[in-house]
Amino acid sequence: MSSPLTTHVLDVSLGRPARGVAIVLERRDGDGLRELARTATNADGRAPELLPPGGLLAGIYRLHFATAAYFEADGRRCFYPEVVIEFEVTQPGEHHHVPLLLSPFGYSTYRGS
Repeated sequence: MSSPLTTHVLDVSLGRPARGVAIVLERRDGDGLRELARTATNADGRAPELLPPGGLLAGIYRLHFATAAYFEADGRRCFYPEVVIEFEVTQPGEHHHVPLLLSPFGYSTYRGS
């Protein structure tokens, strides 16, 4: 069985997956955040195993992407040193995919499938 939450980072400035982007997954817990996972994107720009099956609960989650380190590793500068995507899970039984489309001077996200 696969993770109920996945992400995929695409470097749209190069037209290829963003390999090695460090990611931290957190969940709101009262007034603070609790870290659930720490990983990096694979060769295909994916983080396919953020949570174990059944590990997604209703609540507010945050994906933190370390974008400056990714661009610096390739000798490029960027305007956004990190990207934080906060989203709410209301149907924890569904699969949630949160892609990040990235360039040195912009980014976009959406709920994928």
